Amino acid sequence: MHLFSLLVCLVSSTSLITAFPNAPFKASGRWVVDSTGSNFTYVGVNWPGAADVMIPEGLQYQSIASIVSKIKNLKMNVIRLTFAIEMLDDVIDKGGDVTVQKAFQKALGSKGDAVFSQVVKNNPGFNTSTTRLQANLKWYLLKYFKVFDAVAAECAKQGIYVHLDNHMSKGAWCCSSGDGNSWFGDQYFNTNNWKRGWQYMSKYAAKWPNLISVGLRNEFRKPTNTGSSLAYNWQTWYNQVIPVVDIVNAANPNVLIFLSGLDFDTTLSPIPGAGDLGGGKKFQKSSFKYADKLVLELHNYQNSATSCDSMKSGLWNGGFKALDASSVNQMPVVLTEFGFNQLDKSYSGVYASCLRKIIPEWKAGWTVWVLSGSYYIRSGTQDFEESWGLLNHQWSDWRSADAINGLRQMVDASLK
Repeated sequence: MHLFSLLVCLVSSTSLITAFPNAPFKASGRWVVDSTGSNFTYVGVNWPGAADVMIPEGLQYQSIASIVSKIKNLKMNVIRLTFAIEMLDDVIDKGGDVTVQKAFQKALGSKGDAVFSQVVKNNPGFNTSTTRLQANLKWYLLKYFKVFDAVAAECAKQGIYVHLDNHMSKGAWCCSSGDGNSWFGDQYFNTNNWKRGWQYMSKYAAKWPNLISVGLRNEFRKPTNTGSSLAYNWQTWYNQVIPVVDIVNAANPNVLIFLSGLDFDTTLSPIPGAGDLGGGKKFQKSSFKYADKLVLELHNYQNSATSCDSMKSGLWNGGFKALDASSVNQMPVVLTEFGFNQLDKSYSGVYASCLRKIIPEWKAGWTVWVLSGSYYIRSGTQDFEESWGLLNHQWSDWRSADAINGLRQMVDASLK
């Protein structure tokens, strides 16, 4: 048999044999359930890949396998893997994705080649032909494995699910009201590119057996510049978001679709009760043919909180009320971002302690921000130190044993 045909057969057979356990998932009332009907709780971490380089962070310090093993060590079951629409613009408009080497050169300038060399040293399956996403003519050779595919494959190997999140349009650090990515039609937020990007990504990532869900957009927020002509309100949110939900579901009907709210995704207040979104429009879960694929997501960064009761009330009214059977739109709700400084005593403060208590009590899912001990570049600073990162600067160990012990308690409580 010709080598090409043999490798294609092997890849196809392997895909059938290693289909990830108990997928696809669906939403049933307040629960996410797997294909066996068992409840599944998201317990995971954010792994950024949407910044300037548009490559999952940390590969200049550790191998993908080593990083995933640390997530597995915490008994987490999912990663929230972020990406930028700009990466898909490269694929669609330029006839193919740029190489990893060129991505580092563009983002880091004269230091790009040195960082790329470190990435290849830690991940010898990559080389100068490796791209971030799109397969090239030699896709069947393992040494040309694409970076996002490699992360997904290693997660599957170690029993970790993948949740894809569109974090930004332009690859950069997120988020501010003036970064041009805040609202539909903002400086960099081209809604047509967002739609076609999701159509491409939904089909592309469908080959990952452990892909269980996607987040349509991270942290909608009111723009402080004049980049967007669309009103910042719930009616605009509905008119812009629902067509993309349709696109994703048509392209990959197996994935759960997470809907994020306004004000940096801190509120989804009109959704649980099917409140008026403006113009008489309401969100009615029952009207969607794919109602069993819809999940709500919220973020919370009330690090200065002094009252857990106040936090609990705010989170409940902000959207977690959808967990309750009394809600018109009863749906699963996942806290996809929360986090705090790992270098001080924040882990024992009101904020962290409160979330460790109430989120498992509500049997809600979560993904903590953030795995990264450092970034290739953040807001112009190369090799940026991330004090909120669970891992240290070199991604070799936990930044704070005490903070990690607290997180382990949250993992255990959530997985009971």
